[in-house]
Amino acid sequence: MEILVFLSILTAALAVLSSWYRIRRAKEQIAEIADALADVKNGNGGRRILSAANELAAPIAYEINEIVVSYERRLSAVRQTEEANRQLMTSLSHDVRTPLTTLIGYLDAAHKGLAAGRDRDEYIETARRKAHDLKEYIDVLFDWFRLNSNEFAMEIRPAEAAELTRNILIDWIPVFEDKEIGYDIDIPERPVRVRLDADGYMRIINNLIQNAVAHSGGDEIKIALSEQGAAMKLLVADNGVGIGKEDLKHIFERLYKCDKGRSQKGSGLGLSIVHQLVEKMGGSITVESTPGKGTEFTLVFPLDE
Repeated sequence: MEILVFLSILTAALAVLSSWYRIRRAKEQIAEIADALADVKNGNGGRRILSAANELAAPIAYEINEIVVSYERRLSAVRQTEEANRQLMTSLSHDVRTPLTTLIGYLDAAHKGLAAGRDRDEYIETARRKAHDLKEYIDVLFDWFRLNSNEFAMEIRPAEAAELTRNILIDWIPVFEDKEIGYDIDIPERPVRVRLDADGYMRIINNLIQNAVAHSGGDEIKIALSEQGAAMKLLVADNGVGIGKEDLKHIFERLYKCDKGRSQKGSGLGLSIVHQLVEKMGGSITVESTPGKGTEFTLVFPLDE
């Protein structure tokens, strides 16, 4: 009987001791949590709370760690957006101001009679080209801002991609011929049905072709549409100077411009817009390039079943 009483007292004492230890540890963890939160508040997003799985405050500690990680990711995204906007404003001030200043200069010279005859005609023609360049830049800029706004929405619906692609390319034929660019267009006569946003699809093709015409330095372009299994494949290729491996890694990043071989003219937003539009429509885009031989962009969209 005495042994049972002793064991009961011992068990109770151990339970009290265990509870006291757990409470003490919980208080220590609460203090650590408060200290960690103060540290995070002061900008240390790398701070974490350590806790064993069997400890009383473990669920709270793990939840706070997840919140801090999520907060740091969002903060990093905000910083990247701020940096991108800063770069965009810098690019905007240069890419808009320069052609605008040139445009005004040529028009002022023609207006004031500083150039006459053929020179005046050349001034006006140069001003016209600069105005078109400026409009093209502003159109791309508008597309990028619209695409990255919360109000942007697509109307993705079944579409006949073969006919839609032909209608888009019709407007490019005079451009190819004017710039003496050979073209090979291969689109099947049979219908190819996919789910697309028609306006977005048109912007994708236009941006890819404009990229090839303006920056590749090539004199041939190939556009081929085909079906592969349960998907539609669209190839846009040129025989230009190509893109180096290092540039190729960043080709779809916003504001990225290749520094070698290809023209520096452009906003650095066109291919980023293409990439975002393709992903929003549930497709994929890849690029392959060989310096000195050309570049191939391949789009894949699932067929509408």
